[in-house]
Amino acid sequence: MPVTLLISMVLAFALSVSIAVAIGGSAMLGLALFDADKLVLAPKEMFTAIDKFPLAAVPFFILAGNLMETGGISRRLVEFAKSLVGGVQGGLPMTCVLTCMIFAAVSGSSVATTFAIGAILIPALIKHGYPTAYAAALQATSAELGVIIPPSIPMILYGVSAEVSIGELFIAGFGPGLLIGAALMLFVHLYCRYKGWGKRDGDGRLPVRVATLKAGWALLMPVIILGGIYGGIFTPTEASVVAVFYALTVGLLIHRELELKDLVVVFRKSVISSAIIMFIIANAGLFAFLITRAGVPEALGAWLTEVLKSPMWFLLGVNAALFVIGMFIETSAAIIVLAPILVPVARHFGVDPVHFGTIMVVNLALGMITPPFGVNLFAACTVARISLDQIVRHLLPFVLVIIACLMLVTYVPDISLALRDLVYPPK
Repeated sequence: MPVTLLISMVLAFALSVSIAVAIGGSAMLGLALFDADKLVLAPKEMFTAIDKFPLAAVPFFILAGNLMETGGISRRLVEFAKSLVGGVQGGLPMTCVLTCMIFAAVSGSSVATTFAIGAILIPALIKHGYPTAYAAALQATSAELGVIIPPSIPMILYGVSAEVSIGELFIAGFGPGLLIGAALMLFVHLYCRYKGWGKRDGDGRLPVRVATLKAGWALLMPVIILGGIYGGIFTPTEASVVAVFYALTVGLLIHRELELKDLVVVFRKSVISSAIIMFIIANAGLFAFLITRAGVPEALGAWLTEVLKSPMWFLLGVNAALFVIGMFIETSAAIIVLAPILVPVARHFGVDPVHFGTIMVVNLALGMITPPFGVNLFAACTVARISLDQIVRHLLPFVLVIIACLMLVTYVPDISLALRDLVYPPK
């Protein structure tokens, strides 16, 4: 059965069948061919896969991100970030990275970040003389921080799949997120100086004090959300509801840029995005159930233990495999299928499951900006109104920067675990 599952799934990918249908269809085919009587298990396992309380955070964080975009919070965050770093050459690309870092601390979704921030900054970058393809590549890459800096939807999925504390995963995501954000900001600054771009990026920049006052309610949002989680006031799942309530209140009553008629569009977009993710999770849950029953995790674990003799080689091999997998399989589906398989092997090699979770999320987040199925690329290209092939040349340097950061995150565990150990001391 495992061979049939994999071959049918790969064949479906090759025929451009959607991710969820490819995963679920291959699982159903495997059941039908080998034990048709067990088809009755399919709906049960699909329901079980999504019948988890932490997954309730997914639609709420998506809704919060869409409310922030429509309610004017995103624009104020851009103005604040530009007031801090926009005065130097290449300040506008640096503003893009910094804004995505702040926005990520609420939305938890890279695609939501791409649309919310890209709709503002891609036109601004083009207006300041940056190539359209460069602006789109920068936005797609910066938005990747949306799934690394907490709260993060992929981290929630990893925590549920691997039975790891979501609170610990969130706190561990700060180090890698800040590292990647700082590396990207340094790179774009040096690259713009090399190219001679962005000498007038400071035009129209607000004073820091003015921008901070205008963005005060927006900046308070991540403080409330993350402070509430780590202060023990509410769980990460409950925090997603607080984020929605806060974004709704600020947009309707304070900024007054969100009108009641806008809510229909916002809710519709959020429901569609949430339904797609949940459908993928349900199908991936059925697939994971079948390969687990077939003994694939144990066999793969034994093979990896035999072939990769040390933790260093194991992590290198996993990173190489995840990089390739992330290019073809959606991040959420890859985490749900692979986490239950790889985490026990990581434990065998003495790798902390929280550290391994940050490695998986950072690596698979690369898949969001690598062809052929990088969702951030499609989102950025949609905003910039260009084709995918135009963006690739400008994308390569960003990918190399993130790979370098990934290697540091992989082999320097303290980047992920130092802050975690301070907040959650080892027992």
